[in-house]
Amino acid sequence: MGLRELKRERTRQLIADVAGRLFAERGFDRVSVAQVAREAQVAEATVFNYFASKEDLFYSRLETFETGLVEAIKARGPGEPVATAFRRYLLQAGGLLAQVEAGDADALERLRTMNRVISASPALLAREQQVIASATAAVAALLAAEQSLADRTSGGSGKPSPAEDVGARVAANALMGVHRALIDYVRRRVLSDEEPGRLAAEVADRAADAFDLLDRGFRDYAPGK
Repeated sequence: MGLRELKRERTRQLIADVAGRLFAERGFDRVSVAQVAREAQVAEATVFNYFASKEDLFYSRLETFETGLVEAIKARGPGEPVATAFRRYLLQAGGLLAQVEAGDADALERLRTMNRVISASPALLAREQQVIASATAAVAALLAAEQSLADRTSGGSGKPSPAEDVGARVAANALMGVHRALIDYVRRRVLSDEEPGRLAAEVADRAADAFDLLDRGFRDYAPGK
């Protein structure tokens, strides 16, 4: 990364960090982009150079995660079912859950604050659904293209049939449904009075149950090429 790109990334991270702090302190709906700009000591236009909307300020990490998810599916090895690659990426080590399980009280407070802010903001809840819907559409498009390629390889026309398109959408929605259900599970747990010290392990257990359920129906669907 060159100096120019490094400077841009640092500015972007500064703005995101300042916005995150203000949202945690005051609530998402009570903070304006102009206030974020003042606190970060940049022009308001600079904020919009990096983030298209206030919601994007909050969800930049989620969008990065979703983009990485699509790339992980695309990069899976030959013969690997899409559900296997999806599961591996979703449950990769690290992040706030791992820090919470390690006993990091600050990580638990950050996780609770983030979910409290989301739960209190209709705008953030709506944006979260949009991000997940966009990722679902991207996964469906990728799977439809792979099925089309498989059809050409076997001597077919290579044009996605209506059945392939529907199948890809069904598979993508089923897989992203696990993601959505786990997000909801974590949110309920961290906003309750429980002490979620084993939350990461419990999420892994719930995910295993969900993927086992899907495997019985998707075991042979969309193997990697």
